[in-house]
Amino acid sequence: MLRRLARAVLPAVLLALFAGPAWAAVTLTFYAHPGSRVRNGELLFPHAYVHATGTLDATGEAVDWSAGFTAKNPGPQLLFARDTGEVRNPDPRYVDEGRPYLQLVVSDEAYRAVRARADWWNGPEGSVYDLRRRNCISFIADLARTAGLQTAAEPSMKPGTFLEATAALNPAAAWREQPAQAVEAAPVVVTDGAPGA
Repeated sequence: MLRRLARAVLPAVLLALFAGPAWAAVTLTFYAHPGSRVRNGELLFPHAYVHATGTLDATGEAVDWSAGFTAKNPGPQLLFARDTGEVRNPDPRYVDEGRPYLQLVVSDEAYRAVRARADWWNGPEGSVYDLRRRNCISFIADLARTAGLQTAAEPSMKPGTFLEATAALNPAAAWREQPAQAVEAAPVVVTDGAPGA
């Protein structure tokens, strides 16, 4: 009886021990909000953002991170002048209210590259916001390229249109209601400087 139990349980235990890290993965999902969103009298930003969830292979650390780029001081002045931008971490409710367009599983290295690139956008060189030329879409495009995706033409003032066109260029990563098989993309090396440099 004990031998039968050991034969039944041992393979499962060995599989869990040796295959455990293979179950870990970080998934990047790219979202957009159509039009302006208002809550409690406040206009909500950014209109395009990325959300990373999962577990790092190397450490088993849980990942739940989101980021989008917007003006530090939104207002009508942005119609006429550049301003300081910042990377914001949208709250879970705001993320859930968005429409997903792209989803892909990335390596730990690609996830770290995406996070580093987002940090660059928050730094002195990256934090310039221009409503028509360097906005939330420019940020998402840069992060998508860093994750290994092709991107549609930019700049644009319509995040949903941009992400829809980008999804058409990356059919394996295009959002599906039913989970698709994992899509792995190799990270693209991005040098410090302007997006796409």
